[in-house]
Amino acid sequence: MIDKNYKDLSIRKQSSLLCLNRSSLYVKPKSDDNDYFLINLIAEIYSAYPIYGYRRITAMLGRQGVNVNHKRVRSLMQMMNLKAIYPGPNTSKRNLQELVHPYLLKDLKVTRANQVWQVDITYLRTSSGFMYLVALIDMYSRFVIGYRLSNSLNVELCLLALEDAVSKYGKPEIINSDQGSQFTSTDWVSKVSSEGIKISMTGKGRCNDNANIERLWRSFKYEGSYLYKWYSALQLKGNVRGWLDWYNNNRPHQALDYKTPHEVYYGIMDKPYALPTIPQYQQLQRSIFCS
Repeated sequence: MIDKNYKDLSIRKQSSLLCLNRSSLYVKPKSDDNDYFLINLIAEIYSAYPIYGYRRITAMLGRQGVNVNHKRVRSLMQMMNLKAIYPGPNTSKRNLQELVHPYLLKDLKVTRANQVWQVDITYLRTSSGFMYLVALIDMYSRFVIGYRLSNSLNVELCLLALEDAVSKYGKPEIINSDQGSQFTSTDWVSKVSSEGIKISMTGKGRCNDNANIERLWRSFKYEGSYLYKWYSALQLKGNVRGWLDWYNNNRPHQALDYKTPHEVYYGIMDKPYALPTIPQYQQLQRSIFCS
């Protein structure tokens, strides 16, 4: 692909036009150094495209003139603990043997705080495995009422988050969830019913019925960036707490007329929100997602 004898374009310019790594044209690795050479190239490609698995990285190496078997690339990526970013565990498996409730929010006008809460679970990948985050959000204000983080996906996680939220903010009239086994379990249904809260559940395959909390997950994963990974559960716990505090108190929402969830939840309608400056925001991002 690169013509070293072509006089009109330098090798540097040809490499730039073809998006090739120029170093691969000059380095002739010895057999003992071959792994180190490949590891550096793999790390370079992965840092730019963390969604690529070993087959695509093998293809990218081939485009740079490095001929290597995909099995070798896979072995080196396993040694480097590199994995492509991909959809993780399904947190919404339905328990058909337990209770399913009707959807109560159709045509309902949500006009005040604590009228409707939404609850859901998402997964977060760390270098040591998956962690699960459950959160409850006030539908009117988008205010995160409560959350819990755990390395196990069970109903106790959801019950603890609910108990924390109720103890701090009182009870909602309705709680809406999906039909996951945690929310159709006897323990969850009994607890919510004993508090005098109506249970609403989204229809099967109708993720828009729980749209507010789905947007919360999207904001957390994509605004903060899906590209960084956490190295320990302790680090992730602190980062989640910091981000949710920023989300509740400093992040304006277009749907809320650019007020923060805190202002709308507490009815502070005329108080100007205090957005962090750009350097403060960048520092927050680094501390939460890059530490």
